[in-house]
Amino acid sequence: MPRVWEVPVHDSTRVRDVRVATDEAAARAGLDEDRTAGATLVATELATNLLKHAGGGWILLDIVDSPTADPAHERARIVQIVAVDHGPGMYNVEAALRDGYSTTASLGAGLGTCRRVADDFDLHSTPGRGTVAMARIGARPGRSGGHARPARPPVRAGGINIPFAGADYSGDAWAGVRAGNLVTLMLADGLGHGPDAARASSAAVEELRRSADMPPAELLRRLDGALRDTRGAAVAVAQVDVAAGQLHFAGVGNIGARLRCGDKWQPLLSRPGIVGAHQSARLPQRQVGWEDDCLLVLHSDGLPSRWSPGPAAYSSSLDPAVVAAVIVRDASSPARPVRDDTTVAVLSPVPPDRIS
Repeated sequence: MPRVWEVPVHDSTRVRDVRVATDEAAARAGLDEDRTAGATLVATELATNLLKHAGGGWILLDIVDSPTADPAHERARIVQIVAVDHGPGMYNVEAALRDGYSTTASLGAGLGTCRRVADDFDLHSTPGRGTVAMARIGARPGRSGGHARPARPPVRAGGINIPFAGADYSGDAWAGVRAGNLVTLMLADGLGHGPDAARASSAAVEELRRSADMPPAELLRRLDGALRDTRGAAVAVAQVDVAAGQLHFAGVGNIGARLRCGDKWQPLLSRPGIVGAHQSARLPQRQVGWEDDCLLVLHSDGLPSRWSPGPAAYSSSLDPAVVAAVIVRDASSPARPVRDDTTVAVLSPVPPDRIS
């Protein structure tokens, strides 16, 4: 059952809390001493930047698999660090990433250091709205669990998970897996809050990893049996067949889903019910085209249903986890925090220059 850390950073004492949480996350992910030190350095720099440049914000720490993990390879546990703020934002992101750049009296090496140390690093900033920075650090730089990374598919998944009221465990869980030409994104929202809800959503993720080649509707029927001994969950499954250029979707319960192709958004609707308890007898599976300009967003009901995509959701280069964090940030505020366990997961094409 995955642990999630949310650390508000509003004064210098909370930077220490970020370091402690990062050390714990690194230990749970199995990082060695050097990689743990790297993760702690990155988290400390991002937390310090929140105070220096944004007047505060929050750090989200999660342990995730390699983006769009392949169940045929050994799982690599990665510490994902996301810094979110509602500050003044940046007018020149590339300049801010260069060593020596500073708008304060510091050396200006913070973000450049983060980018060098992290396996993956991305940042989005909007003047007047705030900044989101994301870093992932795994067992070894550029490696996956000590083994060479399998070739990346042209579709990638990412997300963020925020527990309600700073709880240790979120009742939500998401995962992205691949099986040959199939890339599947799933989001599960266990009923209620806390450890029991987390057990239900975690059971759904584990079943997905065992059944990565199943079509969404068939997987949901399999999940109904796998979750019978839990509280049950709302679950949505989206699967891209890369070779066919098709997206297949099926869902049960109140997981929100929106698909963008070009500039047009469309909702993908789930059936009422609870996986593991009261599932709809008929599970239709929707099929739509998937192109290089598409993007899919799945979200639990902690996110307001009328959320606005914003410019980040139209970017072809941003990491999906950054897109997810921007969506949550823009739907909330320091005076209006998230109202429930809140997870946003995004599926998007990989820019051609990053496919390996």
